[in-house]
Amino acid sequence: MRPRSILKAPSTQCKHFASDRGPRPIPILPDGSLETFTTQAFNPAKPALLPRKHFADLPAIHKWFTKPTPTTPTLLNTPYLSKFGATLVPIEITNEAHFTRIQQSLSFFLECVTASTSHYPTTTPRTSRYFSAYVPGARAIKRTAPPSNDFFSSSAALSTPTARVYLAQAPLCDLPRAVVQDVPTPEVVLKAGKGDVYDSSIWLGQAPTYTPLHRDPNPNLFVQLAGQKRVRLCRAEVGRGIFARVQERIGGNASATMRGEEMMAGEEKRVLEEEVWGGQEDEAESWDAELESGDGLFIPKGWWHSVKGTGEGMTGSVNWWFR
Repeated sequence: MRPRSILKAPSTQCKHFASDRGPRPIPILPDGSLETFTTQAFNPAKPALLPRKHFADLPAIHKWFTKPTPTTPTLLNTPYLSKFGATLVPIEITNEAHFTRIQQSLSFFLECVTASTSHYPTTTPRTSRYFSAYVPGARAIKRTAPPSNDFFSSSAALSTPTARVYLAQAPLCDLPRAVVQDVPTPEVVLKAGKGDVYDSSIWLGQAPTYTPLHRDPNPNLFVQLAGQKRVRLCRAEVGRGIFARVQERIGGNASATMRGEEMMAGEEKRVLEEEVWGGQEDEAESWDAELESGDGLFIPKGWWHSVKGTGEGMTGSVNWWFR
């Protein structure tokens, strides 16, 4: 992609970037005040980045993750998070072309992550049977005796894990109070709009992670806690066009308003990802942002968006939907 030129903007307006091809960079607000957010993003329903690192002081950033080093990426702070190991959380498991979503304990997720990151120099290498023989629909079972790692009903030999786990869209209201206190609701969420929160979630996973193109019925503040994510957005009419084109290509008739696991595996996932991230036709009608720890992105109601976790190591995010 060719370099983009930067246009100088008045200090009271968003910083805008121009490009004659490819997705447009999302404007950055000149400051993080409630007034600026309300007048330049929330009320006009325009996507916007808050100033870089605006949320860098969130306790979760420093308590849930380790700091990356020249030899290791960001990892989970498992000694801290394991205090809440009995908490049930939603987990997405992807193994090649297969996908399933289950409810399991946070300790299960932490042990899966530890197994998949055991090749990093700061951890003790060990083999694992976690997902190398994962079968879609297999029922998760508890460990019988240490050091067995048989979480799924399988008798396969020890091998490198091939599946990926993603703690995705875990409602904050279902998590322990101490965890919720690590991600206090930002002022712009509490005081913009109707002044309350419709819902909120956390997302934890080892890069690469992926959330397919979809739209939400409420405005959304998305904050990156750790790692990097890339977000691509488009207006409602463009998103509907992409969705219709995907259904035509695969011979499907799915509803754009009722989305399920079909987005996460198989032909629809492949074609949808190709249209959003590889299709040149709609790139000029889309917006793009790269988020790092402490960055926040406002996604207006009805805007279609897809999110990719990039780089190496753990990614972590939290989001709040405005009522």
